[in-house]
Amino acid sequence: MLVSAKDMLNKARDGKYAVGQFNINNLEWTKAILLTAEELKSPVILGVSEGAGKYMCGYKTVVGMVNGMIEELNITVPVALHLDHGSYEGAKACIEAGFSSVMFDGSHYPIEENVAKTTELVKTCNELGLSIEAEVGSIGGEEDGVIGAGECADPDECKAIADLGVTMLAAGIGNIHGKYPENWTGLSFETLAAVKEKVGDMPLVLHGGTGIPEDMIKKAISLGVAKINVNTECQLSFADATRKYIEAGKDLQGKGFDPRKLLAPGFEAIKATVKEKMELFGSIGKA
Repeated sequence: MLVSAKDMLNKARDGKYAVGQFNINNLEWTKAILLTAEELKSPVILGVSEGAGKYMCGYKTVVGMVNGMIEELNITVPVALHLDHGSYEGAKACIEAGFSSVMFDGSHYPIEENVAKTTELVKTCNELGLSIEAEVGSIGGEEDGVIGAGECADPDECKAIADLGVTMLAAGIGNIHGKYPENWTGLSFETLAAVKEKVGDMPLVLHGGTGIPEDMIKKAISLGVAKINVNTECQLSFADATRKYIEAGKDLQGKGFDPRKLLAPGFEAIKATVKEKMELFGSIGKA
């Protein structure tokens, strides 16, 4: 059964570790992440962007697949199904479809409108026992066609949004989605500490977990980050393993063209990436 991310993130914040949000793109992705979480006894958050939701035929399809897998694979660890970078309409649709958590990204609205829409969604989520994530200051890089430079959030705006009763807050601290450019200056721990001071116990979220050096990840966790999002890294490892399989001509041997065989190396590569991240985030054995 799907659960809200609230308890797992409060425990992570108190225990100084982070829960990984791994974005799902299809059945292989979902299965690889759930099985790894179960093997390692780690809580896990499955992230779904609006683009991935459309690709997987809509939010009801995603909910059906995830709920079915949790039951059929006997998954016992806490699993949250979370809308990633949701619009206001997207958040409402996911709540209706049966997601257990949503992110409303109102960072592109004027602060007043962001506050009004967030307030309404917080009320709905509280009534239904769902967790809700908000964002302040845009996260750089590309996320489903949206490109930003990696701004730092205003700590006062973070407090204004945190005070609305959201479960967790994503604050831009110079992090970006996708691969980091050569000239990236690193995370702004100064901003993170200032945000933490304003929002107190609120679990913080670090987007763009792919390619941030391990020592920076660990430092961010020590400063209150309880949720770290990973997507690109799983995509890169999946693509790399699939490329090697085809370049080695294995799809031409016997029944190597069977999708179950063709996609198996990529599936294993996702599992290995998720395991590596769970080790780094410190969530193993915390289910």
